[in-house]
Amino acid sequence: MVKAFFTLCIFLSALFTEGQSIRVGAKHFNEGYILSEIISQLLESEGYTVERKYNLGGTLVCFEALKNNAIDIYPEYSGTLSAEILQQPQLSYQAINLALQRNFQLEIAKPYGFNNSYALVIKKQLSEAKNIRAISDLKTHTELKFGLSYEFLKRQDGWDNLAKRYSLPHQAVGLEHGLAYQALDQDRIELTDAYSTDGEIAKYNLVVLQDNQHFFPEYEATSVYRQGIDTRIKDILSKLNGRIDEQRMQRMNASVLFDKKTFEQVATSFLIYEGLILKRQAERKSTINDILQKAGRHLLLTFSALLLAICFSIPLGVWLYWHPGISKSVLYFSGLLQTIPSIALLAIMIPLFGIGVVPAVVALFLYAVLPILRNTLTGLQSVDPLLKKVADGIGMNRFQKIRFVEFPLAIPIVLAGIRTAAVINVGTATLAAFIGAGGLGEFIVTGLALNNTELILRGAIPAALLAIAVEFGFGFLEKWWVPKHLR
Repeated sequence: MVKAFFTLCIFLSALFTEGQSIRVGAKHFNEGYILSEIISQLLESEGYTVERKYNLGGTLVCFEALKNNAIDIYPEYSGTLSAEILQQPQLSYQAINLALQRNFQLEIAKPYGFNNSYALVIKKQLSEAKNIRAISDLKTHTELKFGLSYEFLKRQDGWDNLAKRYSLPHQAVGLEHGLAYQALDQDRIELTDAYSTDGEIAKYNLVVLQDNQHFFPEYEATSVYRQGIDTRIKDILSKLNGRIDEQRMQRMNASVLFDKKTFEQVATSFLIYEGLILKRQAERKSTINDILQKAGRHLLLTFSALLLAICFSIPLGVWLYWHPGISKSVLYFSGLLQTIPSIALLAIMIPLFGIGVVPAVVALFLYAVLPILRNTLTGLQSVDPLLKKVADGIGMNRFQKIRFVEFPLAIPIVLAGIRTAAVINVGTATLAAFIGAGGLGEFIVTGLALNNTELILRGAIPAALLAIAVEFGFGFLEKWWVPKHLR
């Protein structure tokens, strides 16, 4: 039944979205949002309806979404496609395009005009004090504290291979990219990775260390899209060819980070200045309405998954109660699902269900199964054996015993499991923003990318209040439903 439900969701989603809009994705960082918004507004100016799928985690999440037809376009970098996706560093633009067409039925547009290379940065004062100008100079300064973004730590063109190339003995800690600059400014770390177009480089007076062994490939920004996309869309995207240089991109990044402009405003200003669109009327969004809308989506994700978990776990718990020989194995397997990190489980769902609501609900469903299943089984096993014997003595069959004796007595423990699952799901659902499912996590994810505490709190506080409300709600439900002598 559950599998049929998920299949129906995917079918309906495809039925209603296929052919009606262009889905533009964006990786989870400031520049990705700006470039995706430029693409979106440019397509809208040409009459297309655009569905924005932003906050899609890192490279692999975005690429999997594109490969599995969950999005149509997103901005990417030639060096990332070469080293991370194709596992062949230093490929030329033409070689990358041919490999994408051959292996994935994807292709890339011509570059926007700037190279956003990875780089290592330190404070200017530190660079001058210790005479550190190039990455090779770091080898003799083992006392430095390195804080690197999580993606950079694990990429093929990232820390491990960089450290081997330069024989660097340092141990690096992982940080969210948007928070690393703040840590650097407050001297909690002394070096971090950066993108060469980051607006923070000038803001924090940082020095980009010279890559004197030429480890990093070229990272030319471009659009990557499905090969079968409308030819007219390819022609529209070609208007961006060579339009953005590194200084221009750095200024746009800084406008969002420090001038507090929105991605939409920065993208609109760029397109108007370049003569690609006419003046666009900005849509004023009410903060309250935006929070309420995202809170509604958050509750939809949480309670859809919870309802499915209840319908699945309670009958399974009853069945395991009747077949105790395999109950430990099933509970053990359910427990293993809880050990999978939330963001990893969401990423696993992309090849199976794409991005959006369906994979988020599936992941939340899996996390809700264990507490409900375990408590159902525990509650039934905790019923007084004397009462079970009495039920047997008056001739009840096992279905009648479950219905009239055992399950009613187990309800307080079963409700406790549902209550636990609901609170866990409210918190975990914030991560659904990484796969385009929406909810309050959108504020948190965007706030992390911009190091914007106000945005983070805009999502975190309502999510915490929802968790408290759910806790109290189930408390009242228990008082109303469960007889006083069983509480």
